[in-house]
Amino acid sequence: MNSTNPKVDDHIAQAKKWQAELTALRRIVLDCDLTEELKWGQPCYTYAGANIIILGGFKEHCRLMFINGSLLKDPKDLLQKPGEHTQAGRFIPFTSVKEITALKPLLKDYILEAVAAEKAGMKPVYKSAPEPFPEELETKLDKDPALAEAFAALTPGRQRAYLLHFNAAKQSATRTSRIEACKSRILCGKGLQDCICGHSKKMPACDGSHKLFAK
Repeated sequence: MNSTNPKVDDHIAQAKKWQAELTALRRIVLDCDLTEELKWGQPCYTYAGANIIILGGFKEHCRLMFINGSLLKDPKDLLQKPGEHTQAGRFIPFTSVKEITALKPLLKDYILEAVAAEKAGMKPVYKSAPEPFPEELETKLDKDPALAEAFAALTPGRQRAYLLHFNAAKQSATRTSRIEACKSRILCGKGLQDCICGHSKKMPACDGSHKLFAK
C-alpha cells in the first residue's frame, strides 16, 4: 500500500458523513499503487501525475469517481454518470462499508483497468458539440476534472452559450480570460445569463437586479 497524505487524513477526519466508507475506499485505492493528493477539496489519486480517481462525500452517498470511467468495460454495470451530459467521468455510489467490502476485488479490477488505460495513453472519445470547443477550454477541462464534470452537467443550451462566448474572442489570451471569469458560474451549475445574486424576479434568468444592490 502506498503512503497516505496528511492532508487527506485531515479531510476525512473532518468529514461530517461517510468517514468509515471513505476510509474503506481509501485503503482499496492506495493498494493499487496510486499517489494520494488533495485536489479540489477532495482525495484525488494519480498515476505518473495523471488524475485517475476522486473520492467524494455527498448527501445521499459517498462515491468512487473515475476521471475517465467511460473507458472502462464495466462488466457488472456499476458505473453511473454524474450528469446527463457527462462524457468521460463515471462513479460508483456507496452507503455502507459492507457494500464496499463485498465489492473490494471488483473495485480493484476497475481501478487497475483505469491505470492500465492511462499507461496505454487511452483517451475518452468526446461527442462533437454544436459549437467547437476552443483549445483553451479543452486545456482547462483536462487540468481541472471538477470543472470538466460541472461543464458536462450543464444543459446543452448553457454549454452552447458559453462556447459562443468563448469562441467570439479572437485572441487566445482573451478566450483564456473569459473562461477563467466564468469558472465560478460553471462550478455552480449556472449558465452565462443565469442569476447568481439571488435577486432576479425572472429566475433563473438575470434581470439586472444585481445592479441595484451594487450601488
